[in-house]
Amino acid sequence: MINVSPISEVLGARIAGVDLSQPISDDLFGQLELALHTHGFIVLPGQSLTPEAMVRFARRWGRPEPHVIDTFHHSADPNVLILSNVYKDGKPTGLADAGTYFHTDYSYLADAARCTMLYAINVPTGRNGTCFANQALAYDQLPLSTRARLDGLMVNHHYGNRDDLDPSSRTVASLLNDHQKKKVDWVSHPLVRPHPFTGQKALYAVSGSSFSIEGMSEEEGRTLLDELKAHATQDKFCHTYDYANGDVIVWDNALLLHKAPLIDLSRPRELWRVTVKYN
Repeated sequence: MINVSPISEVLGARIAGVDLSQPISDDLFGQLELALHTHGFIVLPGQSLTPEAMVRFARRWGRPEPHVIDTFHHSADPNVLILSNVYKDGKPTGLADAGTYFHTDYSYLADAARCTMLYAINVPTGRNGTCFANQALAYDQLPLSTRARLDGLMVNHHYGNRDDLDPSSRTVASLLNDHQKKKVDWVSHPLVRPHPFTGQKALYAVSGSSFSIEGMSEEEGRTLLDELKAHATQDKFCHTYDYANGDVIVWDNALLLHKAPLIDLSRPRELWRVTVKYN
């Protein structure tokens, strides 16, 4: 049995002693899966991974899908997206500011993402981590009348950050080129989603790619989404996990919002990322 150590009262757990450079058994994966569904995100420290090993582990969760920004796919495997502020020969080697606002990965696609995995290769010390917000807990703490109003509502999503559309801003969604823009379109998702494995209800992507609500005026829908975002990202629902080199973190996109830090761009930082669909 693995030792699952909760990181905070609201979400997160650390699991030591697992070597992801080697294939893992079905029994071990089952324990990791249960921990993820229970805690929202899990951290497996002390890893040393190749892109091949990272993607092999990712496939245990589902089907990896390359990010729409193909500019920074890893040369060894396009399923791996490089997050980096390092320049080489005058050119960026990865995305420097990726998702620095509360959002849910791939909520702008018709098929929702199951989980996202990050591997910290070279991260600065100090406050450098991702902030997560527990959307199941946020839903549970809404008044019953509000929950009844929200159930059944459908939300229109598109790639972007509805709170910041300024292309020069560090909290805008990472910019797409003309070719990449053609790969995304409007999609709709339920405002409240039962977890595909546990059935637990949670608010879904009330920040980030959500722009309007079907059956409501643009102003009315935006107001409701903004109210839910303010509720769902309160400190009591959040925890920020600061990375150490060798950490692998997996988070459940059905349960969480998250945002990346606005880091000091002068301090080198590199992580690899894989996002996985349900099938």
